[in-house]
Amino acid sequence: MRKIIAATFVSLDGVMQAPGGPEEDPVGGFKFGGWTFHYFDEVAGAAMDEMFSKPFALLLGRRTYDIFAAYWPYQKDSIADAFNPATKYVATHRPDSLTWQNTQWLGEDIVATLRHLKREAGPDLLIQGSGNLIQTLLANGLIDEIRLMVFPLVLGKGKRLFGDDAMPAAFKLAKSQTSSTGVIMATYERGGEIKTGSFATEKPSEAELERRKNWK
Repeated sequence: MRKIIAATFVSLDGVMQAPGGPEEDPVGGFKFGGWTFHYFDEVAGAAMDEMFSKPFALLLGRRTYDIFAAYWPYQKDSIADAFNPATKYVATHRPDSLTWQNTQWLGEDIVATLRHLKREAGPDLLIQGSGNLIQTLLANGLIDEIRLMVFPLVLGKGKRLFGDDAMPAAFKLAKSQTSSTGVIMATYERGGEIKTGSFATEKPSEAELERRKNWK
């Protein structure tokens, strides 16, 4: 079975918008495009190289597809060499305008198509950017692995990785490392259902019982 992997740059407060440059995604008046630039070092670069070293298909929302399709076909580097020949699966209402080589439409029912693709043989499906698509997949429990690069800054406003509709699930840390600039690179795999417990004493105080009653 193929895995769906969400690989995302994110700030400490969960913002993932426009990490690559000021012109990338200024929607909503976002002023900090390119916020990852000064944090990349050899360690972070090696982590990126490792991510793209194995066969993969790209899984993209329409906005990220448009950003990538206007950039990567015109570049000559190791990432372009990986992205351009890869199969691109795209969520869009405008399939006739998908012009980047090896691009396929996910169809009207994105969730059903991805459930089918996951059952097929083939390379893992790697999400880049695509915040809206990630929200849909989290709500339907379709993301198997989350690879975060957490940058040491707070951006305030902006498009965020996690919304309120994600399907509750536990994850386990599979791998982590830290760059010289303080970027935390962490890979999380699904770890089953959420387990809860309590640190409360066996016999709560009268004050605690009153608090619980007032907070319902």
